[in-house]
Amino acid sequence: MNAVPDDRGYFGDFGGAYLPPHLEEEMAKVAAMYNTLKNDPEFLAEITEIQKHYQGRPTPVTFLRGLTARQGGAQIYVKREDLNHSGAHKLNHCAGEVLLAKRLGKTKVIAETGAGQHGVALATAAAYLGLDCEIHMGAIDIEKEHPNVIRMQLLGAKVVPVTIGQQTLKEAVDSAFETYAQEFDTALYCIGSVVGPHPFPMMVRDFQAVVGTEARQQIQDHIGRLPDAVVACVGGGSNAMGLFSGFLADEQVKLYGVEPGGRGTKLGEHAATITYGSPGIIHGFNTLLLTDEDGEIAPVYCVASGLDYPGVGPEHAYLHSINRVTYEVANDQEALDAFYTLSKSDGIIPALESAHAIAYAMRLAPTMSADQVILVNLSGRGDKDIDFVVNTYGLGNE
Repeated sequence: MNAVPDDRGYFGDFGGAYLPPHLEEEMAKVAAMYNTLKNDPEFLAEITEIQKHYQGRPTPVTFLRGLTARQGGAQIYVKREDLNHSGAHKLNHCAGEVLLAKRLGKTKVIAETGAGQHGVALATAAAYLGLDCEIHMGAIDIEKEHPNVIRMQLLGAKVVPVTIGQQTLKEAVDSAFETYAQEFDTALYCIGSVVGPHPFPMMVRDFQAVVGTEARQQIQDHIGRLPDAVVACVGGGSNAMGLFSGFLADEQVKLYGVEPGGRGTKLGEHAATITYGSPGIIHGFNTLLLTDEDGEIAPVYCVASGLDYPGVGPEHAYLHSINRVTYEVANDQEALDAFYTLSKSDGIIPALESAHAIAYAMRLAPTMSADQVILVNLSGRGDKDIDFVVNTYGLGNE
């Protein structure tokens, strides 16, 4: 984490800041403030205070007795970010971003959301710390994730429906960024993952690193050593970077990022950016992208609204390029099977995003021995998905 990014925000060939001229100075101010605050004892103490007494950190690591017995092979443990206040890992960086906005003298925060977890977390942090909040969300995702829309509104946020294009996460980012470009004097755009122009990929990763720091110690408390494999889902990739950060230096620990395979391998049927993508620029940074024959951003699809993004965080693209992380794919059906299975095997209803990581762990465990251990990031809880899943697919009764 100290080696990358460089001063220009590059992780190897990926990252940087590609911005309209009128935002370059503003983003330089954001970077300068963050570089000051990340070494400021008062700021770090405030973050720690919020984590401990408001978010409920540390979140536990739990052994999945039922799923391990069902799958055979390796023991499966999960890092319980579903127990973080607001129901997912997102508050880890949202609290930091809202504090940063306050230090910059802003009165409002703006963001996009897909599954709604980032929107809920930012609305939560804004309410707690006293800033206005505006969340842009694709119209399709608003319909799928209605419980989170209500939560955002109850928390005082303005929810802006986005009805252009595919009406999902990419368009929500476009819409939020357009609003920010007009209001940057008084507002901060709080990006929801390790994506966007520098310094956001670095900043969100640093705030999420608490997940890896905690999990590294907790799993050793459980088993007396490091795990053999660490697994997390990857859309933009913030939850994965948070967990991976605790183990990147341990070459003996295999790291697996799980992308959404959707319902097929053709463009428009999935959102597996690293698996099928090529280099390009989106939303102010250089990364791997899904593009069509004309080089335009391709449509994407995934049953999990938080993973249907046509790009990926630049650090993930970099980790792929140096072969430190292996990126695999879990499709819709595998994720749904994992959603139902974990609910019944261990009494934990996972977010559909997290279910992709559980699905890969279920596939990986039988290939390993009983004395080996897999640690999965359970990045969020599935309350938000229950209505959509049951209404569309039923209760999953065998």
